[in-house]
Amino acid sequence: MTTSRALRDHLLAAGLAGKVGTSREDSLRSYRLFAARDPRVLIGIDPEGPWGQRDLLLLMAEKCGVSADPRHTSGPDVIDPERTLSALDAFAERIHDVARRGGPVLFGTGHPQRLLGFYAGLADALSAAGCDVLTPAQGRCVDILTRFGLRTCALDYARGVGLVRETDGGRPGCEPGLHCHSPLPVRVVLEAAAECGGPLPELVVGDHGWVCGAGQLGLEAIGLADTDDPALFVGEAEGRVSVVVPVDDAVRSEYYRPLTRYVLKRACLSQ
Repeated sequence: MTTSRALRDHLLAAGLAGKVGTSREDSLRSYRLFAARDPRVLIGIDPEGPWGQRDLLLLMAEKCGVSADPRHTSGPDVIDPERTLSALDAFAERIHDVARRGGPVLFGTGHPQRLLGFYAGLADALSAAGCDVLTPAQGRCVDILTRFGLRTCALDYARGVGLVRETDGGRPGCEPGLHCHSPLPVRVVLEAAAECGGPLPELVVGDHGWVCGAGQLGLEAIGLADTDDPALFVGEAEGRVSVVVPVDDAVRSEYYRPLTRYVLKRACLSQ
């Protein structure tokens, strides 16, 4: 499934675009919290613009295809598949460029249960192309504030993709890891890379705080985001995130495999 038409059909059939599982209520709640500068929704981005609720709604309508009508307050949210395809093409171009240079790359996800396979396929291909897939700070502890209080997690890598686990959550390297929006993991990873004199990534690929945290620090970052993740799109609008692909980030993991194949084909990295 490497053609735009076939992938468009898959996006709609799998609920990755079109009507998605994210509710309009959840999206609007995220826009309200972002407008109030709630760090749980900023996830590492320090916005320069005012970004009120109306501004965010218009931005998300432009970037994702959600309704720009503030009176539309319930039901499933919507992602325009054409916007997803266009962003995937730009995403693939950035993957191609770093592969051509053989530059170091860092992968990280806050959705390991769903998105680990998507990133791992890209990591494998970039490694085969001569890129150094970075894995600094493995095993380091990170204290992350959640709605359940302070949670101590451990940084780990699965198939070259950074994530966090419970400190007593089993053997290192076992999947799937924790759902996490925080930018703290990528900050710890980048600090560790600098401390040991190792290379810093020329490109950070991921989602949530991995992308926002890296972009805020001035590194090139690209990733995936749902309609209730306005921070990445604000980062893109303000020039701190290079590419954001609008897509439902919580469908079955196997549904993302055609996206990996499409990106690798467009990046000239298909086996």
